[in-house]
Amino acid sequence: MFLAALLELLPNSQKLLDSLCDLKGYLKGVSKLKIKMDKVKKNDIWVSQLHIDLTEKKTHRSIKALKDALNQFLKDKDFKSETSRYANDVLDTLITAEAEVHRKLKEKIHLHELSSVDTLIDILGVSKSLELLGAFSEELKIYCSILPLGGGTIKAAHGVIPVPAPATVKIIETSKLLTQLGPVQEEISTPTGVALLTNLNPAVKRIAFNILNTGHSIGQKTFPNFLNMLRIFHGRSDQPNLETTINPLAKYREQVSIIETNIDDISGECIGDFFDVMKEEDILDIEVRQAITKKNRPCYSITVLCKPEVKFNIIRRIISTLGTLGVRYHTIDRICIEREIESINLEINGIFYPVRYKSSYFRHNNQKEIVNIKPEYEDLRKIRQKTKYSIHKLHQIFFKTIDLDKKKFLL
Repeated sequence: MFLAALLELLPNSQKLLDSLCDLKGYLKGVSKLKIKMDKVKKNDIWVSQLHIDLTEKKTHRSIKALKDALNQFLKDKDFKSETSRYANDVLDTLITAEAEVHRKLKEKIHLHELSSVDTLIDILGVSKSLELLGAFSEELKIYCSILPLGGGTIKAAHGVIPVPAPATVKIIETSKLLTQLGPVQEEISTPTGVALLTNLNPAVKRIAFNILNTGHSIGQKTFPNFLNMLRIFHGRSDQPNLETTINPLAKYREQVSIIETNIDDISGECIGDFFDVMKEEDILDIEVRQAITKKNRPCYSITVLCKPEVKFNIIRRIISTLGTLGVRYHTIDRICIEREIESINLEINGIFYPVRYKSSYFRHNNQKEIVNIKPEYEDLRKIRQKTKYSIHKLHQIFFKTIDLDKKKFLL
């Protein structure tokens, strides 16, 4: 439905559908693949409906098979780099959700329903449609309404499961999407659909805009008293949100919860143990400061940073570990830019030592703007023990070795 509605916004949708039919040669077990889009009349409205005529023998595929097929298609069909990144993010979101649901390592997961060529058609078709519509440019902002999830149960490869499906729930847990159950006892939002949507990082709010054109699509299922239709509005706002259209950091906004408490009746050993306890929890950071309370007694002021969806688990652990009577919390926005780990070999007295380093950056006009590059202290410490060079000296060697000319720094 997402793909069909987007295709209505394109001037030549058939060209894209013909290209997607080539997926037949990218996955083993696919003997027939035809894709067409029809116009059907529903409640006196003409809408698009996508039909996939598919014959495949595979009931499940490995993660590697899906990723190899996806990336080979992206390469062969000359998808732009930002589009390829989005397509890979969507597939990774699905894989991560399935791995968490089944409590297995990602590389050990074998997908069932999600391993069908249908999934790649959705991901690649939507990705290319969005690329053609300019969705990956900084001038276009995506908004969405509250997401209906449906209800009841569905039959899957592992038996009867509740709606929304566990994988769908896992994806929503880490998203900013607003959802609601219903309005029918059927599956409305699928894992693939939710993964496609959440990786666009849409804003869930109403805005004033002029409609340029509209894409309508309808699903295969028909429900009583519920129109199974998706609409996508493509428009222009005369008063754009300057924060999101000009500042490249706006897309890195996310929410975090800050949890705080003061403790004035506990020993330093207990605070040390509390740090060890927090290492076992899913937190982002922890800070302990010394302070004075209103009763002129020394105390420890504790602050924990975590994702909003785990805040009550963390609060419960804080209360049970420290015995505090009250905990404050609030959720705020923060900007958290991207980072990646790379490695380089440092030559010292004819011997090469591997050093990992972290690059932090954000993307602007499809370019990486590097904010900082920092070698891993633990790697430098190991080299210091072997060479007797100081950490300061090793820093100097590191920055002489790394090719900074290839790095674009933010000045």
